[in-house]
Amino acid sequence: MSDTRIVLVLGARQVGKSTLTRTVAGRSFPTGSDYTLFDQSTRVAATTDPTGFVSGLRRPVLIDEIQRAPDLILAITDAVDRDPSPGQFLLTGSANILSTKRAFESMSGRAELVRLYPLSQSEIEGSSRNVVDRLLAGSVPELDDAPVGRESFVERVAAGGYPEVLSRSPGRRVPWFRDYVQTIIERDLRDIASATKAQEIMPLLRLLATQAANLLDYRRISRDLAISDKTVKAYVKLLSDVFLVHVLRPWRPGLGPREIHKPKPLIVDSGLLAYLLGADETRIAEDDQVTGKIFESFCGMEIVKHAAWSEAQPDIYHYRDGRDEIDLVVEARSGEIACLEMKAAASVAPSDFAAMVKLRDRIGDRFSSGVVIYTGARTVPLGDRIWAVPVSGLWTD
Repeated sequence: MSDTRIVLVLGARQVGKSTLTRTVAGRSFPTGSDYTLFDQSTRVAATTDPTGFVSGLRRPVLIDEIQRAPDLILAITDAVDRDPSPGQFLLTGSANILSTKRAFESMSGRAELVRLYPLSQSEIEGSSRNVVDRLLAGSVPELDDAPVGRESFVERVAAGGYPEVLSRSPGRRVPWFRDYVQTIIERDLRDIASATKAQEIMPLLRLLATQAANLLDYRRISRDLAISDKTVKAYVKLLSDVFLVHVLRPWRPGLGPREIHKPKPLIVDSGLLAYLLGADETRIAEDDQVTGKIFESFCGMEIVKHAAWSEAQPDIYHYRDGRDEIDLVVEARSGEIACLEMKAAASVAPSDFAAMVKLRDRIGDRFSSGVVIYTGARTVPLGDRIWAVPVSGLWTD
């Protein structure tokens, strides 16, 4: 906060926003003030007279759950325009208040955004290494004796990364996820879109879980749920805004005439995805269809999490050109590209990385690395700047 007027920490419920920001506030401005908009009297004051509420705050100030009083954003930006000194407001939100044009424009140039996801496996292991920065630098984790097979990741995948879930037994996770999803759909969504219908959102979320890591077909979903394409798109955006779904945009380099420009949804947490699919550890290990879907989503979100605090600040995409497909394309602002393909198998075939070879040959030096994440024991070179890396390379080295 030393050089920014407003810091906005956005992320789903129960990922640790309040704990993190209160720790930061306690260290950075112990004499500042702290408010949560879950408190009814605070929320009434903030919504009744946003300008008066903000003007009366002792700064620096932490305001938790800002999406519950969205009109505060304009009052806060007006306040920092009058006084441009840094470190005034630390805000958290369980919904993406910047998804509206009005809020985005009002915060532009005044705020720094920090996205918080469920814990990555590196964080759970206590490691600060960033695999995304490493891949963009043309380096990969070098492993020689990693655990082999599906059993090497099933327990991690089933647990996911929500801190409170990690301490629960498998049987106790189901009621937690049930209540968690219900709370978000019935409360958080209403904070940002009062017209949503819970009876339509929940079936959509479950359907997106069955299509996780596949191309998003709005028309098919519309037919299956008997709601309009427009409504499906609006609801998918809302699920993204409350951080249940992460939508990968298609990478569009213009390299091929058959590039497919549909997005691809990922459920933000593998434990949540397992719950939505009704899959326990045994089914994740034994049902090939479930295994592949959860494995790709799990690995994909690990990369998204690392990208959120990467020095390179890259964008994450998927890519498909005709039959050629790459699960993830990581593009740094400086132009370097890293590609990842996920295979829940202990061996790798040439067809698993053929699309990466074609892309490497097309873009030349921009191609930093290509990695097939698999369940084998060793890091194996597969060609120029392409490797097979055990899945545990996402959190160990």
